[in-house]
Amino acid sequence: MPNPPRKEDALHYHRHPRPGKVEMRSTKACLTSQDLSLAYSPGVAYPCLEIAKDVDLVYEYTNRPNLVAVISNGTAVLGLGNIGPEAGKPVMEGKGVLFKRFADIDVFDIELNVSDPDKFIEVVEAMAPTFGGINLEDIKAPECFYIETQLKERLDIPVMHDDQHGTAIIATAAFLNALQIANKKPEDVKIVTVGAGAAGIACLNMMLDVGVQKKNIFLCDSRGVIHTERPNLSKEKARFAQETDLRTLADAMVGADMFLGLSVGGLVSPEMVLSMAENPIVFALANPTPEIDYPTAKATRSDIIMATGRSDYPNQVNNVLGFPFIFRGALDVRASKINNEMKIAASKALAELARQQITDQVRAAYGDTDFTFGPDYIIPKPFDKRVLYTVAPAVALAAMETGVAQCPIQDIESYKEELKARFYPSSAVMSQVFDKIRSHAPRIVFPEATSSRILLAVEQIAQTNIARPILIGNPEEIYHNASEIDINLHGIEVIDPSNNINHAKMVEELVKRRSRKGMTKEKASRLLNSNDDYFGAMMVETGACDGMVSGLTRTYPEVIRPVIECIGTDEDESAALCAVYMIFKGKDPYFFADTAVHVKPNADQLARIAMTVADFVRQLDIEPRVAMLSFSSFGSARSKESSEVAKAVAKVKQMQPDLIIDGEMQVEVALQPNLREKLYDFSSLTGPANVLIFPNLDSGNISYKLMRDIGGAEAIGPVLLGLNKPVHVLQRESDISTIINLTAITALRSL
Repeated sequence: MPNPPRKEDALHYHRHPRPGKVEMRSTKACLTSQDLSLAYSPGVAYPCLEIAKDVDLVYEYTNRPNLVAVISNGTAVLGLGNIGPEAGKPVMEGKGVLFKRFADIDVFDIELNVSDPDKFIEVVEAMAPTFGGINLEDIKAPECFYIETQLKERLDIPVMHDDQHGTAIIATAAFLNALQIANKKPEDVKIVTVGAGAAGIACLNMMLDVGVQKKNIFLCDSRGVIHTERPNLSKEKARFAQETDLRTLADAMVGADMFLGLSVGGLVSPEMVLSMAENPIVFALANPTPEIDYPTAKATRSDIIMATGRSDYPNQVNNVLGFPFIFRGALDVRASKINNEMKIAASKALAELARQQITDQVRAAYGDTDFTFGPDYIIPKPFDKRVLYTVAPAVALAAMETGVAQCPIQDIESYKEELKARFYPSSAVMSQVFDKIRSHAPRIVFPEATSSRILLAVEQIAQTNIARPILIGNPEEIYHNASEIDINLHGIEVIDPSNNINHAKMVEELVKRRSRKGMTKEKASRLLNSNDDYFGAMMVETGACDGMVSGLTRTYPEVIRPVIECIGTDEDESAALCAVYMIFKGKDPYFFADTAVHVKPNADQLARIAMTVADFVRQLDIEPRVAMLSFSSFGSARSKESSEVAKAVAKVKQMQPDLIIDGEMQVEVALQPNLREKLYDFSSLTGPANVLIFPNLDSGNISYKLMRDIGGAEAIGPVLLGLNKPVHVLQRESDISTIINLTAITALRSL
């Protein structure tokens, strides 16, 4: 868990290299006078006139459908109180960062120097035509209730005060899971709440919506239990006033099933926790100091189920799990409001996600910590990528079902895939691969079956019918390791190389292939017994399986040598052994080759690499547009190296005249059709290239790593091409997602 940041680190972060955390960027080119005339005068007049005729066209010609205002007057900033709009601006900028990072929503943060609620409402209402949604933030109670209610009535766009509903949505999700673990029902539990502000009231309202009985809720403020004999209660507090003799927090806590704290630190003693019912649920959400310290509470009751607002303890109730995805779903159906049904849908979606097995990405983001549904994991982690396409569709569906969606989505499953593709571009291509192979489910062998990452990946591969996995290794060790991480291998074939009925046949076949390379029967038998990669490769070669995935625990040469010796390379003159990386940046994929095999390919090898990669790209139902890269463009700087690239282009055009290919060319010429048409209008390459053939291993390997590590691109690979049968060699750092993707590609190439 991260340590709390130091003051000097936080101040430096906000000040350097430029003040603040956000900036505005253009989404359209503005490089030429023509671009300028389109972006502004005179071209901008045309969309203006169209919107004047039909105001709804503002959602087609401007950024309104993806723009949210984060608005505050600085009267209740975090736990800092009324510090003013200027002092609250860092928080509002931070909200903008989270909106963009987690849901790709653009934000203008707006800090209003307005304390009068009616004036605040008037100002926000006047600026509403700019935005697709309004996120109210850090406005003190009780004014925040009135402001939100009025704006929701006056505006036809989503309005949500996140301090109220964000906390409520996340806390309710955690509450639903805590009840399941405690084996309790919402209608039966007694809840004691400290904190009658915006968040506390909103939490209780949502808990009523999921079945808690009002008679079982005891709300406390600084004066103790709120009861019917207390005078001058606000409307919000009066709703939860009880006819009771209980007067203090300690009185109310006796026999309580749940404590919900949204107040200040240190209010709850160990004695109060001891007085609670069996399997007590304690949500101490005051930040940074909870109402009772987490270690103290856990030491007091071993059966406690606890959440806090802190990231350094389990079960953080973090609003970032809610607002980005709720607005994403609301914006995408142009919801006129965010209603209770949408908020409950978000809570239930989060609760359900926490019950699922975590992904490898989540595990890696938290220092390889494993999370399993239970008392210490009742709510998803903020960096779980699945939250986006779990919560946003649930919110959108609830908006449609309740009639507040002005642009309903016709196919909610397709919408989920669109969200994945929007944020994780590889999903669009890989979804097509998965669809192609599921009806076949080829047999794929995994020689490194004792690896936990392989076992976790194999479980998902088998469950989703991507392939039929075959595990190679010592069965006792494989089953032991699987049980250690709670993996079910039922129905998955496990083969022990040292005790296999096909051993003699494999020895015979390996000797036949390698007898003139020094392979004896004794050596072949020893290799097949001791080296799982040899055994797996021979399974592929003899037809016992359709493909192999290996390399997670061994070096690339250690894996590729057995593969080449057992399977061999494709002898077709248009094929070459090479490695390609699939690079996803934006909506279109790119294919980088060669990135792992040929150190300094000659013209013939470059030509073969280009044709081999083009064939693979066609198998993905993508038209290849091949650029043969160099530091030179069409002879602009002659050298032996660039001449080899030019010769390769000529060879490919002779052998495959229908393939779209050209070069030698610099990378900007390959990727910018306008530049290419201006300088080299004779080029046969059309559109931006999507297959980039590098002149040597240095440039290919360096380029894909720069795209991945600095450019933030998603990279899948290396995809090994040019073998007689499909085998893929993993990188040692490959995560579970990469293993699954390369398995799917292996399966596709076996069809």
